[in-house]
Amino acid sequence: MADFSDRYGIIFQNLIDAGCDDSFAEEYTRLILDGKMQSVLNTLGKHRKHLLDEVHTNQKRIDCLDHLIYKIEKSEL
Repeated sequence: MADFSDRYGIIFQNLIDAGCDDSFAEEYTRLILDGKMQSVLNTLGKHRKHLLDEVHTNQKRIDCLDHLIYKIEKSEL
């Protein structure tokens, strides 16, 4: 079984890898370890939605570039 410092490090690193800054990762790692799961889940759900919105926005941008590249390659511009 992982001790406290192992659990802290694993949770903290996962939050960093998910794009959270150090202060957020510290605060929410503590909340998780203190058992404040509902607060954590609400906030992480919002962060997930924000990241997914960014994915969709960037996919639209990629689609626009792909269309432009296609048009240029077909000499339609």
